Amino acid sequence: MTYIENIFVCVAAPLLVVAFCMGRKYLSFFIFSFAGMGACLSAAYVNTFFVAIYEATAFNATAEIAPVVEEVIKLLPLLFYLTVFEPEPEQIRPAAFTVAAGFATFENICYLIGHGAEQLGFLLIRGFGTGAMHIVCGAIMSYGIAYVWQRKWMKLAGTLGLLGISIGFHGIYNLLIAYGGRVQYVAYALPLLAVLAGKIAGKFLSSFSGCAEN
Repeated sequence: MTYIENIFVCVAAPLLVVAFCMGRKYLSFFIFSFAGMGACLSAAYVNTFFVAIYEATAFNATAEIAPVVEEVIKLLPLLFYLTVFEPEPEQIRPAAFTVAAGFATFENICYLIGHGAEQLGFLLIRGFGTGAMHIVCGAIMSYGIAYVWQRKWMKLAGTLGLLGISIGFHGIYNLLIAYGGRVQYVAYALPLLAVLAGKIAGKFLSSFSGCAEN
């Protein structure tokens, strides 16, 4: 069995040295990266706990337990940042994206160590697909929270609603993966298409708003 806490130490150690060398300007990036990787490590333990409690099958653990646990734990560092530091809306998005990227990176590393590197093509597809899935969920939370946290009456309901959307998207992805076969490749393509659609929509909206101002 792979001891993921040992993997965490090996990955975090050189990043800590780099963070020390880079100085305060880039400190927030490394902090949120560590937060994302730490959230992934914590989620692994919590997932294992609930799987044991409910005696869940591998399919149920992947499709039902993991999406809820991972999205909730991934949200906690962002909520801490919002509550303690009260950042501006434009500061929320980089924080959420970096946490999501740290989570996805550590998850991919653990998958690589646990399953080997014989099928490089599949690992590339899975790496991009899983990474994009976590980034999409991070985008849902970041853009949504940047809006709802400016309105006190929407904070709680809005955050829970956004969390539900992220869990739903994550759950659909994991369900397709757990089904296996060719269906799992649809799952890998889904978040990548969502990222592409988001970029196109963002450029369209920015150009539209620029034309409206003129």
